[in-house]
Amino acid sequence: MMKAKTILVAILILSISLMTACGGRVDSVIVSGSTSVHPYVEVLAEEFALLAPGNQVDVQGGGSSAGIMAVEYGIADIGMSSRPLREQEEHLWVIEIAKDGLAMIVHPQNPVCHLTLEQVRSIYTGALQDWSLVGGTDARIHVIAREEGSGTRDAFEDLVMGGLRITPRAIVQSTNGSVRQLVAGDPNAIGFISLGLINEQVQGIYLDGVAPTAENVRNDSYSLYRAFLFVALERPTGLTAEFINFILSDTGKELMTQEGLVPTEKGSIDEET
Repeated sequence: MMKAKTILVAILILSISLMTACGGRVDSVIVSGSTSVHPYVEVLAEEFALLAPGNQVDVQGGGSSAGIMAVEYGIADIGMSSRPLREQEEHLWVIEIAKDGLAMIVHPQNPVCHLTLEQVRSIYTGALQDWSLVGGTDARIHVIAREEGSGTRDAFEDLVMGGLRITPRAIVQSTNGSVRQLVAGDPNAIGFISLGLINEQVQGIYLDGVAPTAENVRNDSYSLYRAFLFVALERPTGLTAEFINFILSDTGKELMTQEGLVPTEKGSIDEET
């Protein structure tokens, strides 16, 4: 797994380096990292480009750890992370741009729409393996999870697993989108994705009686949520600061709200604590 992660980071750095060599950093900001944060930042980058013509924001995926490493190597201006910084990363500048709920999802035809946190934990350890044990049909539960090292999986393990390991029988996927796609095609599957990515293809599970909604993340009644972070080598300036301040503006916050996120209350990087 460590070798695979190293290769992934190397590929990410190489791809961004090639773009830089071709002049990609002229009037541009390079953002890389979390595949959970990626689709939201792409939307924000497109709107920013319309409001600031001539400037470009290039958004790359690769995962939280890869994005942070790209920042440390000086390859990316901003790293996107959906996990907290680790001790060895705490020297970096960081700002929270939004909160994102983690939603447990099942196929729309699955009659199970309520689970407890303990039931979810038991499903993901493999102790609970049949839908009939939680009010569903007599069918084996197909567990879908994210890959080790992803911010989404890190958050799920912190918020749900309580130190227990996810069953090795879990089908591992590399993006939220692929988790959603598998669950949408399998009536017996369960997975976890960013709350803002729930659509008509899947059904969000009530957790301990609370619906997975942005409003319930905002009022702290829904327990599964994590912070979306921007990371940089030092306090941003120039175009990088302009892009972050756009995200923290009323326009940026409205876009994030429309996408199902809960924006930070900060209005600019000058309000950081």
